[in-house]
Amino acid sequence: MNDEHEARNAMAAIPLLAGYDGPVERLGGLTNLVFRAGDRCLRVPGKGTEEYIDRANESVAAREAARVGVGPEVFHADAATGLMVTRFIPGATTMTPEAFKRVAGAPARAGQAFRRLHDSGARFPARFELFAMIDDYLSVLSTKNVALPEGYHGVLGEAETVRAALAAHPLPTVACHCDPLCENFLDTGERMWIVDWEYSGMNDPMWDLGDLSVEAEFDAGQEEEMIRAYFGGEPKPAERGRIVIYKAMCDLLWTLWGLIQLANDNPAADFRAYADGRFARCRALMADPVFAASVTAVAEG
Repeated sequence: MNDEHEARNAMAAIPLLAGYDGPVERLGGLTNLVFRAGDRCLRVPGKGTEEYIDRANESVAAREAARVGVGPEVFHADAATGLMVTRFIPGATTMTPEAFKRVAGAPARAGQAFRRLHDSGARFPARFELFAMIDDYLSVLSTKNVALPEGYHGVLGEAETVRAALAAHPLPTVACHCDPLCENFLDTGERMWIVDWEYSGMNDPMWDLGDLSVEAEFDAGQEEEMIRAYFGGEPKPAERGRIVIYKAMCDLLWTLWGLIQLANDNPAADFRAYADGRFARCRALMADPVFAASVTAVAEG
């Protein structure tokens, strides 16, 4: 079955789109199939995603994000099938690392979108807990025939100091996106919208900033633009330290996600290279003196 046939079959099961006979355009997506159908976006969940995605949480989070003006309007969200229909944002650029470098003010608008979300009072059903998710992903991988990168468990053991530092002075959890892949940001030039709430949950807000910096491959200037737009100035040393910590920890987590995609034969990318690359970047940052100083700053509060 080709992509358009799969989209048409999915649309037939959704009353809102059942009568639509206009053009269907395939959009991006690493794990899911996403299509434009007129002024709507249809998301068809990818193979195997039911193993690790809480669709009920996603449905609530997507509607909450729309309510607070960070995500597009949700017209249909079926927690059983994973099918979702949202409003298409016209005139928006789907972001990439290159677009974040090219489009003036984009890092700042992303920081402002995060601030709007984190300050909104929105409540998501799930809790995004880093080390619990690592354990969950390792459990999924224990049933697959895929090898972890050499040294993974050793680095995970080293991360116990990170766990202790983060727990010493925890920040109040807030509604977070938790998976700020560049392509999940749609920039109109005036406002940044965020889509794809599959991994969202109540979390330390600094996760979103650290993870986006990694995903967008921000240089120091771009990262500073995002941070200052978010805080309206200079953050506290412990806040900045948490961002650095999460830059490494998101790579530690998403290494495992990449291996699950590899095990599930996801053809969207070379997920062996993806996982190995993320793990190597995690190790490099954890070996940098800046990382140790950040852990100390966070532990001291």
